[in-house]
Amino acid sequence: MTTPTQNGYILTRQWRDTREGSEVELWVAMEGGARRVVLTGQRSVAFVAASARETVESAIRRDAAVELAPLPLKTFAQEPVLGVYTRGHRVMQALEKQLSERGVVLHEADIRPDDRYLMERFITASVTIEAAEADAATLVNPRLRPGERYRPTLRTVSLDIETSAEGQLYSVALEGCGQRQVYMLGVPVAGDETPHDFDLAYVDDHAALIVALNNWFRHHDPDVIIGWNLIQFDLRLLQACADRCGRVLTLGRGGTPIDWREHRHRDHYVFASIPGRLPIDGIEALRSASLSFASFSLEAVARELLGEGKDIDDPYSRMAEIERRFHHDKPALARYNLHDCELVTRIFQKTRLLEFLLERADVTGLQADRSGGSIAAFTYLYLPRMHREGYVAPRTGRATGESYPGGFVMESRPGIYDSILVLDYKSLYPSIIRTFLVDPIGLVEGMRAVDRGAWIPGPLDTRFSRTTHCLPALIAQLWTGRDAAKAQGNTPLAQAFKLLMNAFTGVLGAPDARFFDPRLISAITLRGHEIMQQTRAWIEADGYETIYGDTDSIFIGLGRPHDEAEAQAVADTLVARINTSWAAKLRQEMAIDSYLEIEFDTHYRRFFMPTVRGSETGSKKRYAGLVRDGDDEQLVFRGLEAVRSDWTPLARQFQEELFGIIFRRQPYEAYIQAYVRDLREGRLDERLVYRKRLRGKLDSYDRMTPPQVRAARLADEHNARLGRPLQYQGGGWIRYVMTLNGPEPMEARRAAIDYDHYVEHQLRPIADAILPLVGGRFDTLVSQQTQLF
Repeated sequence: MTTPTQNGYILTRQWRDTREGSEVELWVAMEGGARRVVLTGQRSVAFVAASARETVESAIRRDAAVELAPLPLKTFAQEPVLGVYTRGHRVMQALEKQLSERGVVLHEADIRPDDRYLMERFITASVTIEAAEADAATLVNPRLRPGERYRPTLRTVSLDIETSAEGQLYSVALEGCGQRQVYMLGVPVAGDETPHDFDLAYVDDHAALIVALNNWFRHHDPDVIIGWNLIQFDLRLLQACADRCGRVLTLGRGGTPIDWREHRHRDHYVFASIPGRLPIDGIEALRSASLSFASFSLEAVARELLGEGKDIDDPYSRMAEIERRFHHDKPALARYNLHDCELVTRIFQKTRLLEFLLERADVTGLQADRSGGSIAAFTYLYLPRMHREGYVAPRTGRATGESYPGGFVMESRPGIYDSILVLDYKSLYPSIIRTFLVDPIGLVEGMRAVDRGAWIPGPLDTRFSRTTHCLPALIAQLWTGRDAAKAQGNTPLAQAFKLLMNAFTGVLGAPDARFFDPRLISAITLRGHEIMQQTRAWIEADGYETIYGDTDSIFIGLGRPHDEAEAQAVADTLVARINTSWAAKLRQEMAIDSYLEIEFDTHYRRFFMPTVRGSETGSKKRYAGLVRDGDDEQLVFRGLEAVRSDWTPLARQFQEELFGIIFRRQPYEAYIQAYVRDLREGRLDERLVYRKRLRGKLDSYDRMTPPQVRAARLADEHNARLGRPLQYQGGGWIRYVMTLNGPEPMEARRAAIDYDHYVEHQLRPIADAILPLVGGRFDTLVSQQTQLF
């Protein structure tokens, strides 16, 4: 009889030790809802050098919970190893500590039981389940194997809370699963109107609010909880509230509590694991998807992405207004609370964040709610492949943080140019790994090989095995997946593949990663140097000028203006020549296939490369250009004031408009004079606000007092006088302007604005960078204007 099979997607996983061994619990989203899968009696496994057998046996003293067995595996130092099996992961952790004190390394003892079970079976998120009792609420010890890509329809709720300035919980809003619900502490105030577009329920105290919240989750059963600063603020405060009033916060499936864990190296940062549900913070998710914003506040991100912000848009009166609504207009506070939930939901929809996270989990094997995790993803995907090549992984934390060369950056040639082509190597570092077989065990095997034909030479006298390696094939698999996702129009999946491939190079260069070796990362970065230098030589041999190069991109001057068709023809010729040359060169010199692929990136119709401020040396990673965008033209800035959040809107707009005028060869003198005049006459005051971050506590700035610190101290002195909570003692973002009395915060500005400061420190540096290249002088224009008054 055939065992029924079902497809699913692993949402969450936990493990716990029992007398029979570790128990792995999975919650799997399937057709008809999420199911619980339990895998019992799992043994933890680690590896120890066979030469340490006596020491290990002495430590375990015939403990029945620990077993040793010879295995056909070895360490990087070519030592045979024994498998160490324990009945329970806590036993393994204690044994690792005990053996470490005796100078014995226990390899891979840190791998959790759930990770070990899934990774060794090459299961990421999509899974096929074979279970005789397919309809049971809990599937016990079914057979699991990697599944075809499966995406369930997930039920998502957006959660947000409102509190007093002191952190007292006022309300909780929930938007999702077909519900628009707000739970409000207290009773209605006389005259309150019952809302018609959402459900507002009043609760007597915090205990009742926690009970109501638990009941909502049990009844509506979401798969995903989203929010803004969800874990570090909302869930954390809900947990503290539940603890204070003697209730258990049971947001997990089956009425389970949140499992909290503190970050080992980051103070006051916690992780929250909720069985059966994915808690996803919008800020961390945006960063994971490499989406960047000047500010990650909900107000700022919503304004940029959605064109609207919070219901109370003045940050200086927001808390006072929340207090007023709680005491005098609770339905208005409920609407404000619910509106924040709606903004988060719409941001997730706009950016396809949840799609990206689900795709990334299916690629990496890490849970979808995990932020970061490049090292963990590398470990999850690499270890099982490495084991099949006969090796166990080195111990973590063994590196000393030795330095290694960074990416190639060419000296730039400053100036204003017509027609600059940018050619870009497609995923240069991953393609170097594929082409030159850069790999941790490949390095080990290559360095011990005797036969010259068995290895590929690398920089710094490294050698990489032609036959024994894992990472090149893994990169090839990810590369193929990305290309297929792009062809299918699956942008989130393509992005997940791309970020993971690029992250793997960073993992090899991370001192706290188990595979860190300066020779490995140098073999990639120095090979990148060689590739860029050779590319430059080929381009210049064809009669073109290279004006800049950065890691994987090269900027080529065409010598005169080209229209789009002409520029594309030149690019096509260069691309074909370079790619063909690499294929021939590497086949002839190393007998390897080339996966290096340069491609056309951009044609700048006009281009500006600045000097380093105060010198004649060309700048790096800073430039601007004018590109054709359909029937229009668009300005592109990299590293200049127009894209830096620490410059004022005044400076950013000035640079964008001035460069646009100069690139289009229009007169600029009248524009500069008018802009300075409008500034001095107060018509641009709304653009003068600096927004800077306090990276430390306010009292930690003792030797130096930068402007933002002075402004923050004035702000909190003002808050103290008004009896408000102090806002900046622990750091944060401050908005201020420069006045005749120095920097003053927006919430406590008194003195007149120092317009000379903005002319000298915001406008002059921008103008002085480009005007000399077109025969102009900012001093002359401003002094001519001053003489008119």
